[in-house]
Amino acid sequence: MGSRRSVFFVSDRTGITVEILGNSLLTQFEELPFRRITIPFIQSREELQNAIDQINRAVEKEQQRPIVFLSIVDDAMNRELREKTHALTLDFFQAFISPLEKELDIKSAHAAGRSHSVNYDYFRRMEAINFSQLHDDGATTRDLSEAEVILVGVSRCGKTPTSLYLALQFGIRAANFPLTPDDFSNHKLPDSLHSLKPKLFGLTIDPQRLSRIRQERRAGSHYASLENCRQEVRNAETLMEREKIPMLDTSAKSIEEIAATIIHRAKLNRHFY
Repeated sequence: MGSRRSVFFVSDRTGITVEILGNSLLTQFEELPFRRITIPFIQSREELQNAIDQINRAVEKEQQRPIVFLSIVDDAMNRELREKTHALTLDFFQAFISPLEKELDIKSAHAAGRSHSVNYDYFRRMEAINFSQLHDDGATTRDLSEAEVILVGVSRCGKTPTSLYLALQFGIRAANFPLTPDDFSNHKLPDSLHSLKPKLFGLTIDPQRLSRIRQERRAGSHYASLENCRQEVRNAETLMEREKIPMLDTSAKSIEEIAATIIHRAKLNRHFY
């Protein structure tokens, strides 16, 4: 294993898209150490030259070519960076735009920031995020019927981060509602959820992992004890099975995997931004 190689994410906008795409590729080389640097908002010649200088300084310091994931729409600036840096440059924009222009027989707009512009879709996503925050952990049942999906499960099984991820990434109005010992004693769902059962999606988790998560919040408590976690998970799964609520084990899954599975199994409409 060699020294850390610098990886630059260079963009004329936020750099978020090129980071996501670039890091997805780098995960295939997990055994290698990388030093990641993002250079966003390259919109002037001065900013472009600063980026070129920073990349070339990495060449001199590390004595190896850095990797540059590039997303700059302006052809002249794009070409100048590629020609004046001693790096492996992977140009996401040109790699896909040119074949699309040829296939569609039309020139692209070549406008920076289209994927992050403030438009109807942007406000739809903000509305979904607000909805998920308002309806987190059963905080309110007002307008709960407007949810596209309602995640249910025991405390700390991943409901909140999954709801927010669905809202942020896909503009899905996702609420979440806890299943508590009171519900298990009554052997039924909370009254506010009965009429919304088609929108429910259950999350469950390995009791040992749940106990470790809860210990970080309330160390040494009955709430975090392994015995209590086992009982809560068992009761929640029994209740969801009886109510025929689709269920997903989150123990070994990332938020991205959980969200993608829910969208697929609940047949939710993705909104792309």
